[in-house]
Amino acid sequence: MTDTGERDGSRAVRSVRWLGSRLPFLLTAIVAVLSVVTGIVNIGATGVSGPFAAYIPEAMARTAGFTGALTGFLMLLSAYGLRRCYRIAWYSTLVLLPITALQGLAQSSVVSYPLVGLSAISLPVVLLNYSYFDRAANLTTTQLASLAAVVFVQVYGTIGAYALQDEFEGINTILDAFYFTLVTASTVGYGDITATTQFGRLFSMSVLLTGVSSFGVAVGTLLGPLIEARLATALGNMSDKQLDLLDDHFIVIGYGDLTEPILESLGTASAVVVVPDPEDAKRLRDRDYEVITADPSDEDPLQRVHIERAKGLIAATNDDAQDAMTVLTARELNPELRIVAAATDRENVRKLRRAGADTVLSPSVLGGRLLVESAFGNDDPEQVLNELLGVGKD
Repeated sequence: MTDTGERDGSRAVRSVRWLGSRLPFLLTAIVAVLSVVTGIVNIGATGVSGPFAAYIPEAMARTAGFTGALTGFLMLLSAYGLRRCYRIAWYSTLVLLPITALQGLAQSSVVSYPLVGLSAISLPVVLLNYSYFDRAANLTTTQLASLAAVVFVQVYGTIGAYALQDEFEGINTILDAFYFTLVTASTVGYGDITATTQFGRLFSMSVLLTGVSSFGVAVGTLLGPLIEARLATALGNMSDKQLDLLDDHFIVIGYGDLTEPILESLGTASAVVVVPDPEDAKRLRDRDYEVITADPSDEDPLQRVHIERAKGLIAATNDDAQDAMTVLTARELNPELRIVAAATDRENVRKLRRAGADTVLSPSVLGGRLLVESAFGNDDPEQVLNELLGVGKD
């Protein structure tokens, strides 16, 4: 394939990838912003307009405006998840898009109809690109427990307050009970709903204590990953957010004298290095290279650096056995990936090719052969390189 053909093929792949993963993200983000804006506009609306005005009460339109703003914020979270290719974000987006469309119809105003139309367009786009959103959320046990605790407190407080409405002043509906639980558990406590009996006060204290505890755990689980990301950067590792932004990049396996000129040629913007030594990772990070510390022959680190979106992989660890395992793993994860390996020992060149490397170089053999050919008058180094690379051979 010519250089022009390779560039055209690369552009085609990037175009498909853009349409597959980024277009749903962009459409969802726009729908989210429209939902928030139209919701805010319709909360303060004093009338209902549009072709459905005769069928929609004003109170319903204003309520839809309020819920539309909340749905818009949830859509922003889904858009963020789509940007990181989370499968759960794909599911939540499919649920929220019809809701935003129905809320736009219920708001029945001129500003809400673009929301309806864009939601209808976005739904099939997100649905058809299911395969691009395959990343699991991988919530920890602590995160799941904190989420369950927050939900439990809200359910417990809402049901309990509604069942005990005779013990309170101001609780008449299930919405009143939910509101009381939310403001009590979050320690806001406006004072507009108060307990009138001792039993009501005891129940209020139970909601307050369990709510503060559950919200405290939830905040800890949210701040924990941020702190870990800071530590990862300080120790020379990329954060999950940085890893998610990798696209059309080179993966360099190993660090040493051989990889130094490789990294200098690739530059800091287009390469990510996988090394097992934390000290090497720290040195590379100090020089603004993207790096993670891990065993490069394992599947997990290669998946973390998004090998499925990589442009090429260079294995040069000075350990042919580890390079062979890395090549095997990389080829299994991405059969179309261009892989180049450096063989420390000449006899391992064929082994690395059989492992799946497209090109295998032996720096010592290459340098020695070129030196000898030049000394004895061979002025065609390209021919020597072709022979060493196996060009024209099976």
